[in-house]
Amino acid sequence: MNLSKPLSRASWALHSLLSHLRVFLPRQRSASFHVNDGLSLPGIGAIFVLNLDRQPDRWKAMERELRSVIDAEGKPLSERTVRYPACDSLENLSEPADETIVRPFYTLGDQLYVEPQPLALPDAFDLERPIKMSLAEIAIARSHINIWRAIATSTDRYSLVLEDDVQVDRCFGRTLDGAWSELKLEATDSGNPTFDILYVSYEEVRDGAPKEFVSAHTFRPERGLWFMSGYILSKKGAQTLIDLLPCCGPVDLWLNLNFAKLNVRALRSSVFHQRRDLLSTNSYSILPVLNQIGVLDSSRAALFHGHPGHAPVFAFGPPKSDLSSLAMALSMLGYRCCSDFDSLPPSEFKMLMTDGRARIFDAYVNIGSLESELATLVRRYPRGKYIWMSDAEHQVSSLAEATQTVLQRVDFLLMPAQRPGTWRDLCEFLRIAPPQASYPLIPNIGQRVRQVVPSNTDGESPAGWLRHDDSPWVAKVDGEWRGMDVCLSTSSNSSARRSFMFEDHFERIDASRWFLRNDTFSGNLALFRPENVVLKPDEGLSLAVKEQVLGVRVLSAGAITTRSQYLFGRFEASFQATNIAGVVTGFFLHRNCPRQEIDIEIRGNRPDQLLVNVFYNPGTDGSRFDYGYRGSPFQVDLGFDASKAVHEYAIEWELNEIRWYVDQKLVHRRAIWGPTPIPNLPMTLHVNTWPTNSKELAGMLNRLRLPASSVVHRVAVIAHETSA
Repeated sequence: MNLSKPLSRASWALHSLLSHLRVFLPRQRSASFHVNDGLSLPGIGAIFVLNLDRQPDRWKAMERELRSVIDAEGKPLSERTVRYPACDSLENLSEPADETIVRPFYTLGDQLYVEPQPLALPDAFDLERPIKMSLAEIAIARSHINIWRAIATSTDRYSLVLEDDVQVDRCFGRTLDGAWSELKLEATDSGNPTFDILYVSYEEVRDGAPKEFVSAHTFRPERGLWFMSGYILSKKGAQTLIDLLPCCGPVDLWLNLNFAKLNVRALRSSVFHQRRDLLSTNSYSILPVLNQIGVLDSSRAALFHGHPGHAPVFAFGPPKSDLSSLAMALSMLGYRCCSDFDSLPPSEFKMLMTDGRARIFDAYVNIGSLESELATLVRRYPRGKYIWMSDAEHQVSSLAEATQTVLQRVDFLLMPAQRPGTWRDLCEFLRIAPPQASYPLIPNIGQRVRQVVPSNTDGESPAGWLRHDDSPWVAKVDGEWRGMDVCLSTSSNSSARRSFMFEDHFERIDASRWFLRNDTFSGNLALFRPENVVLKPDEGLSLAVKEQVLGVRVLSAGAITTRSQYLFGRFEASFQATNIAGVVTGFFLHRNCPRQEIDIEIRGNRPDQLLVNVFYNPGTDGSRFDYGYRGSPFQVDLGFDASKAVHEYAIEWELNEIRWYVDQKLVHRRAIWGPTPIPNLPMTLHVNTWPTNSKELAGMLNRLRLPASSVVHRVAVIAHETSA
């Protein structure tokens, strides 16, 4: 798993420059690449490089890398290199996996076998629960399997397989030739083929791979090698791997599970290294599970790292075209996209039409007031990107002749109604790689009528903005921008099944409504444990934080979650928070894939303040957009100490805005893009008390005052229930 943090812009530029300058270094020589010389171990024959059709630049970079090494006959390795088209998950999103080749499920037990976690408590987790591979993992597995088939039928006894994001180590020739000489000697002594697979690029698990050193340059691993970015495969080994199919789980993990059935070797040091100036296109299905059991302690996706290079984007079209879907697609590509309004706020309109550099958005879709200004936009942004969405009834011929004339002067795309799972037209136009998610297909919103809400009538309490995520889905926060209010009813969403209402005073825990959590999340110093949720007669539900040695954590905490998901509504809770520094009392709505969240939190070091927060990520259900660790927090002065008595807190979540209440008083509200879009997908409801590892959030944890607890007296929900 490649979990290294992406480079900063400056480091990326320097790394990329040095990568290109490598061509001026003296060429290396490797005698291991040679024709069959009659010895027991022939040389390495063909070099297969896995490369996606949509990433030709990586193929050119690999050719450049392999030209820097010559074989035994003095020819560059690039001459024996074969580009092998990799399977692209984005081209086959709706195609079911062939389970005779790849069975897309594995378990936590499989993961912990390859990389044991000595501090984890396996008996507390469901080791056999199926984990579904991501589409990228399936595509990578299929790509390698296709190459194995090619090697099994080739004339070469040994072939090198590379992924297209590696660089040649400066000790490549010397290290590989030393290992190859040892393998030849071993083959002469034994009379048998020496290996099925030889790892030449890998990363050992955190605590090291169990291994047997067999020579000065190689070892025999028992398990514990990640990556398939570089390996030498024998013809016999390729056939053995094919016979072991189906591949169950990510291909590097599955190979580890089969090391006992293979003759596996690895160089003592990698001779190919992954380029850090290239972002991995993989998405790891195991990360949420490792996060839940407390193995991962840092945020794996603190920021969104996609930076669209072509902006601004302007998109128009008839009412029945898929403009709302296009807006969501642009958001998933990393654009801060304003869409489906009759007009822009005056401040944004002025910025767009004059200076432009201080504008909030970099994409505008279906904005009524801009269509009449198309000629002005073209003059102002001649290098912008312009899109006209069409449907079966409105082709380009429906464009006015004057409009067609204007658009002929700029980079213009006539975009047809999208086929499910198709990113190609849009991404080729914007010259950007598609995300690892299907193209969104959502109902058209239409042009919402914008309205102005006077700032002095909203009833908010004194408060202030805190530091927020730097992502495409958080707008700039300043004194002038307040988001975009619209005239929109609070009618139920089309995906809601029925209105739902409950009121729980916690005389008992209704197992059909709630479950007690038994996991954790990044940033939580504790593991949630059911025994930390205790009913107190005539008081309610106690959620405790206490010291308890649990392997990956030395603290335990309490949390409850609804079994149902809800889409819009009013959510109320009456509770008394804790006042222990470092401990947070939370009442919130949350979902993953994509991550969306609406928070109420009271921090133990400041129980006189309320922290409200929203996390927004774009996409439809299942899209792996789970970025951000700060959200867009806002603190409200309560005027009382929330740890001294019970108070009522409420969230009203609607299509067009979110409102927060304390004791029936409105304390904060957010309109669309104020500063995030409004979460629009079903979420579960949570109540918890937990210790944070962030001093910035709630201060340093005061462990001398533990145990700590909050008490929940009542939770009430009036919302639209959906299936969980």
